Amino acid sequence: MTKAVESYQRPYVIAEAGCNHMGQMEVARDLIETAARFCHADAIKFQKRCNRELLTPEQYAAPHPVPANSYGATYGEHREYLEFTVDQHRQLQEWCAEAGIEYSTSVWDLTSAREIASLEPRFIKVPSACNTHWAMLEWLCANFGGEVQLSLGMTTREEEERIVSLFEREGRAADLILYNCTSGYPVPFEDVCLLEINRIRDAYEGRVKAIGFSGHHLGIAVDVAAYTLGATYVERHYTLDRTWKGTDHAASLEPDGIRKLVRNLDAVHRALTAKPEEVLPIERVQRDKLKYREH
Repeated sequence: MTKAVESYQRPYVIAEAGCNHMGQMEVARDLIETAARFCHADAIKFQKRCNRELLTPEQYAAPHPVPANSYGATYGEHREYLEFTVDQHRQLQEWCAEAGIEYSTSVWDLTSAREIASLEPRFIKVPSACNTHWAMLEWLCANFGGEVQLSLGMTTREEEERIVSLFEREGRAADLILYNCTSGYPVPFEDVCLLEINRIRDAYEGRVKAIGFSGHHLGIAVDVAAYTLGATYVERHYTLDRTWKGTDHAASLEPDGIRKLVRNLDAVHRALTAKPEEVLPIERVQRDKLKYREH
């Protein structure tokens, strides 16, 4: 399927800070300010989890699978260390408003969905890991008035169809944005599978609001290709320093990477047009000067 050049929308870039703030509000504020003023991203996104609800007692008490990345003696303690309260998220939202960038959060469980929805952000993200949490999806459809952006990593086609059908049944499909995603950190290029964007567009473009791309790869070339294939929302993990302690930093872009991504996507957006006339005004001087003529 070839995308008509006339239909390209401006790309919307989301800097996925997640838990790369390492549990520190001052780092989160730096992430916001840098994403807004230096990177010129459209939105920054954090995460919210109720760990007692999300994890089994055994998971909560188990050691972190990579102890060097852990902020606690157990995985539960590690996750609690990285968690912000609703009031702290309200502060993040206020800082985003001051900096001129959209605030959002991924929600991993029903309690977190309720808490973040109370802040009334423009959109809430459902990560790949939770996109079959049917009770949470139904609650969001019934109680949250904004967009729901949802990643399709590690998801079967049967599950995809059930997700979209749920939003259609609830009358909310026009607020649903689906993201092509491969769940891995980082993802090698051969596993990015960009042509899945074509398949998702063929299956759902007329049924949902838009298609996006959430990448966990290295570099920024792939994201530009995703945009040209029709993913108008582009989300990348984002950190201030890829060497910091934590699971996601190594698969994240640093500020200059996000800045270049925004710059390159904007340039491609401006370039994705057809010629409005056979010879452009910029070409006329060169035509008069250089074009071969019969003598």
